[in-house]
Amino acid sequence: MTSICFYFQVHQPYRVKEYSVFDIGSGQSYFDEVKNEEVTKKVARKCYLPTNKLLLDLIKEHQGRFKISFSITGTAIEQFEKYTPEVIQSFKELAETGCVEFLAETYHHSLSWLKSKDEFKKQIEMHAKKIKELFGQEPKVFRNTELIFNNEIAHDVEEMGYKGIIAEGADKILGWRSPDHLYKAKTTDKIKLLLKNYKLSDDIAFRFSNKGWEEHPLTVDKYTHWIKEVQGECVNLFMDYETFGEHQWEDTGIFEFMRHLPGRLMEHGHIDFKTPSELVDSYEVKDELDVHHIISWADMERDITAWQGNKMQVSALNMIYDVEKEVMLTNDTKLIDDWRKLTTSDHYYYMCTKWFSDGDVHKYFSPYESPYDSFIYFMNVLNDLKMRIQQTQERVEVDSIE
Repeated sequence: MTSICFYFQVHQPYRVKEYSVFDIGSGQSYFDEVKNEEVTKKVARKCYLPTNKLLLDLIKEHQGRFKISFSITGTAIEQFEKYTPEVIQSFKELAETGCVEFLAETYHHSLSWLKSKDEFKKQIEMHAKKIKELFGQEPKVFRNTELIFNNEIAHDVEEMGYKGIIAEGADKILGWRSPDHLYKAKTTDKIKLLLKNYKLSDDIAFRFSNKGWEEHPLTVDKYTHWIKEVQGECVNLFMDYETFGEHQWEDTGIFEFMRHLPGRLMEHGHIDFKTPSELVDSYEVKDELDVHHIISWADMERDITAWQGNKMQVSALNMIYDVEKEVMLTNDTKLIDDWRKLTTSDHYYYMCTKWFSDGDVHKYFSPYESPYDSFIYFMNVLNDLKMRIQQTQERVEVDSIE
């Protein structure tokens, strides 16, 4: 039996506004509410609502044999609740089918594990609480921000009680092995490692509408044939949910492709669909992987240079975590919330200065004219944040004296 595991990442960041040096100390919000609302509503119209309806129809049509999973960030959920509550309702309808699993991750889609394991655990706990509150599920499988992974991360997540963790099926960690099996990290005992089949995933997520691709157009029959040739127990198809209707527009045929794919695959008796937890429960570990260096999904390198590849990015991330302790000591919920929104990985992705094809991808996702603008606005916001911390500390001291 070969099991197909669809996992979709759903994320929207709080985009920092064009915050000038003259805005420091003005009391203005750090985040571009107009832009955030505009993007959330646009993507809801083009992707979230029509794709959720399509998937719900497929689950009903196939009487529960079609299964999927989502990882929805806390920042996305908050914006859905504020701007598009109908999106939350559509996810609840999917949850009620019993064929959808919601995964755990860091609430603010942060790079916290790199800088603060305490904050890393807090954000995971925040996220799990929110998923339980909205969808009635306690997440059992974890995916780290940007699929950032190594042995130590797997060990830390296992200690938190998760039974599965998702990572990129990068060639440099697999070598001759296939991503289409379950593995374990060297430093863990029980937690199972699910690896993304990046080729088959990216055929849909990135290459579907590329007329220069030698396999274009990608048909259901062609893709089904490729899946049939897989020799492993599972094919993990992990991609951004915005693939449907946003990155790949409706006129590319992406919705029709997805509409017919599950039925065609299930015509073959040895192919079924499973959620990540079901994969963990159904199959044994094939081998052990020793992942010393940090990997991710991003770019050709599959490392963290998309977020920490230049001095601006390194400096910005260091400085935001340098004030963590002071922020937490204020006990100011608004201040802490703003700080956490600034830990979201997208802010550092926008500062990336890579060239050529990778650089084009980074530019596509950025709301700024250049990485340098992104860095300047972020640092101005950070300076304002520091000023607020100091003012809060001074008020506490005055109150203490009085």
